[in-house]
Amino acid sequence: MNKIIHTSKAPEAIGPYSQAVKAGNTLYISGQIPINPKTGKIVEGGIKEQTEQVMKNIAAILDAAGYSFKDTVKSVCLLSDMNNFSAMNEVYGKYYSENPPARAAFAVKELPLGVMIEIETTAVK
Repeated sequence: MNKIIHTSKAPEAIGPYSQAVKAGNTLYISGQIPINPKTGKIVEGGIKEQTEQVMKNIAAILDAAGYSFKDTVKSVCLLSDMNNFSAMNEVYGKYYSENPPARAAFAVKELPLGVMIEIETTAVK
């Protein structure tokens, strides 16, 4: 049976989807964008600030489900511009200093609310 995961420490969904769904031992986290859950607004700054907020949002959802970054097996990073890849990687890498998950990263035409990054995450216990 699937379990819907929700926390007020991450942004509310901006559409008809859940923050995350736990199916068996696998946690599927919906793409997170750089919305500060306290203000409901996109964080100011560039790709580094936006990536940091996305990772904080992912951390909050992982924690709410009883998981951690060590349980992450796959990430999908969507960027508005591949020129931001190195700066995104710098921030992302702080969260996965050992045994990083499998990952795909690519540019898309545009992202919700005009943000620079969105990251989808899968974790398994």
